[in-house]
Amino acid sequence: MSLVNVERPVSPAAQQRPALLARAGAAVRAYVALTKPRIVELLLITAVPTLFLAYKGMPSLKVTAIVVIGGALAAGSANALNCYIDRDIDQLMKRTRSRPLVSHTVSPRSALIFGLVIGVISVALFAATTNLLAAGLTLGAILYYVLVYTLLLKRHTSQSTLWGGICGSAPVLIAWAAATGSLSWAAAGLFGVVFFWQPPHFWALAIKYRDDYRKAGVPMLPAVAPVRQVLAHSVVYSWLMVAVSLAVSPFAGPVYGGAALVLGGVFLYEVHRLYRQSRRIEGDELVTMRLFHLSITYLTLLFVAVAVGAFIR
Repeated sequence: MSLVNVERPVSPAAQQRPALLARAGAAVRAYVALTKPRIVELLLITAVPTLFLAYKGMPSLKVTAIVVIGGALAAGSANALNCYIDRDIDQLMKRTRSRPLVSHTVSPRSALIFGLVIGVISVALFAATTNLLAAGLTLGAILYYVLVYTLLLKRHTSQSTLWGGICGSAPVLIAWAAATGSLSWAAAGLFGVVFFWQPPHFWALAIKYRDDYRKAGVPMLPAVAPVRQVLAHSVVYSWLMVAVSLAVSPFAGPVYGGAALVLGGVFLYEVHRLYRQSRRIEGDELVTMRLFHLSITYLTLLFVAVAVGAFIR
């Protein structure tokens, strides 16, 4: 006696399922890309350690979750709306040609709705679960990034990176407000560290892509000024950053103070090294990405020291 295996016919719905899943996955990845997750990650690196200092130890898990989720949604909203507004110049720059609106994986209308919706959710989340100060700061940061930085500063002034840093530094204040319902000199100091950190951080990247900015007509400082002048500005803001970071030491303790001193010394050495090199090396051959990556390490380790110092104390 033989057994015959009879294969069941595959339904049309089952045949289409892999393609549908693939399209859904591509759509999710496109919307995530709109939020610029690497920037969101950097913002949370400053926000979460700030909670440790605000609580003088281990922060509330509930407030931490709200700051992470609400902060990610707020930053994602601002970035998505930035992509919507800048889609005309993004297609002109090599660095941004793969963004979802340029590659037509997300429509402008969908990106606009997505950005607005997650922005409203983030503000509502802070208002409902923490306090109105945190919610107001969140709303202010989104509006500043979209209306002031993207629409006004970015296309009209070479100092857009400096003044755009206000919204990039806001997560520190939002986290402190969410934890305490108020602001303080310690929060202001950490805000100042991030504010002065952003010009040397981003200009190091913009020097590499300055031809992109020129092509798009964006007057970023590295696109309109000699590299040596840009690095001179970076030296000034780096010293201000380190000075403010040391001024935070009385609030954050000796562990943080020691880390701020060492990390600041390394950062200043690197930015001065680049500035000295710019005297004898042509701008097109000067490699600044080492400073860019070092700046990320600096900010990460400095805010880890904020959390560790607060936890130990």
